[in-house]
Amino acid sequence: MARILKVKFIDVDNLIEQEEKKKISRIFKEKGEEYFRNCEYKIIKKISCLDNCVISAGGGAILEVENVFNLKKKGVIICLSASPEIIYERIKSGKDRPLLQVKNPLKKIKTLLEIRKLYYKQADIFIETSNLTVEEVAVKILQEIVKY
Repeated sequence: MARILKVKFIDVDNLIEQEEKKKISRIFKEKGEEYFRNCEYKIIKKISCLDNCVISAGGGAILEVENVFNLKKKGVIICLSASPEIIYERIKSGKDRPLLQVKNPLKKIKTLLEIRKLYYKQADIFIETSNLTVEEVAVKILQEIVKY
């Protein structure tokens, strides 16, 4: 999206890793999820005042009401969804998702989606991505933003 719109791309997780000088998985292991969520909150608060950028926030960011408020100040929250099975296929080879480093990651994905369902409803735009390529998702986002 950022490339298409010719704006800056900001990944919240990358900023946290830069500030903490360690990978997210290590932050979770050493300091826990609560510490990570606090870092996430501080980063989102800081960057949400920027203009002309695409911010990528993780799926848990919307659990904090202040993150939603801050992200909506100058922007639109877009919820990209997919079936649990598709999400699992997309992430199964990675080790950078601490909440999914469990015996049954597919079950954990289903649990997280169920817990977060009401929070995700706070998004402004919803796009089901299960059967779409990255390019098709970008086109859908542009179509929806124009309507918004």
